[in-house]
Amino acid sequence: MDGRHAQDWIFGHGTSLTGINGGMPGKFQSVPPCGMDRLRAGVRGPYAERRMPTYADTVPVMERHRFDVDSLDRYFREKLKGYRGGLEVRQFDSGHSNPTFFVAADMDGGRRDFVLRKKPPGKLVASAHQVDREFRVISALASTDVPVAPARLLCDDDSVIGQMFYVMEAVPGRILVNPAMPDQIPAERAAIFDSMNDVLARLHRVDPVKVGLGDYGRSGQYIARQISRWSRQYAELKTEDIPAMDRLSTWLPENIPDDGDPTTIVHGDYRLGNLIVHPTEPRVVAVLDWELSTLGHPLCDVAYNCLGYHLKEPPHGFATVDFANLGLPTEKDYIAAYCRRTGRDSIPDWNYYLAFSLFRLAAIAQGVYRRGLQGNSSNPESIKMSKSARERAELAWSLVS
Repeated sequence: MDGRHAQDWIFGHGTSLTGINGGMPGKFQSVPPCGMDRLRAGVRGPYAERRMPTYADTVPVMERHRFDVDSLDRYFREKLKGYRGGLEVRQFDSGHSNPTFFVAADMDGGRRDFVLRKKPPGKLVASAHQVDREFRVISALASTDVPVAPARLLCDDDSVIGQMFYVMEAVPGRILVNPAMPDQIPAERAAIFDSMNDVLARLHRVDPVKVGLGDYGRSGQYIARQISRWSRQYAELKTEDIPAMDRLSTWLPENIPDDGDPTTIVHGDYRLGNLIVHPTEPRVVAVLDWELSTLGHPLCDVAYNCLGYHLKEPPHGFATVDFANLGLPTEKDYIAAYCRRTGRDSIPDWNYYLAFSLFRLAAIAQGVYRRGLQGNSSNPESIKMSKSARERAELAWSLVS
């Protein structure tokens, strides 16, 4: 997990990637063929403004992410089945570590919307920005009952637009960032939470080997490796003493639950804001943002998904809401539903998994704060991260001490 993802739990988050609110084929006015020269490198004109999804903050392609749209057009004509031209590109402007673009095109059967994700420009850390892993996991899960955006193609030829990229279909639906869902009625909130729970259970029931993901990560000792990683990063980037972090760095590796160390596919950032909900029905139709997915311990996913029950600040924290009045399940009921769906009697040491997830967020927050002090963070709120790191660490320690 990098800082941009962690900030979703710490600052709050803007729009997501793949869901297009009503983005059905043919909804928007298409760009005439003579406008292709204006579409190059983010210069779009009036047509594009009328095509943008109502909820998604899209902008002309930012200067540092501009690429040759004509080259992409030629590639699509060769590789994207059913492509007929009329290419249009805009950029999602929320803080994604992999630049993400809204792409519309004329296809057999009408106008269609897609999402393109690519590596960022410049020198990259080898283990980061692996868009090919995202493409691989959603392609593999397409054969399961886990809802994902249909993957269309992966391009590893840097000569096309400068970096590796992949394309997936845009899934019509809603992104509900705030778990309190103020625009929904209680019955709908309950159904959406239950669907979110069901989809996570489905993911953890998938056999990685059977879907070709047996080598998608290391099997076993996921928690120990994660603790070691984030302890090192925190130590390297700390700017002040946070006693709770020091205590957790020692206590967590010494108290890893003896639960058989199961290994499943884990999402790594599973929360309501990374799901597309059906346009009119209270059910999840796609899971987004697989950048942090790997093979790991499933209960870490569950605990991360439940952090909102322990955080107070909106939009993600909802510890102080009236669950019964809103129609939301309590944490106890939510965990019980997951256990029923995955054949568990209960989750012993639940607070351990919560503390682990909060410790990870605190370490990431510290890293973002350090980069902010050095002027290397793209988020103007990064300077507030020191407080967030301390608060997350102290909450984690309070759960296990």
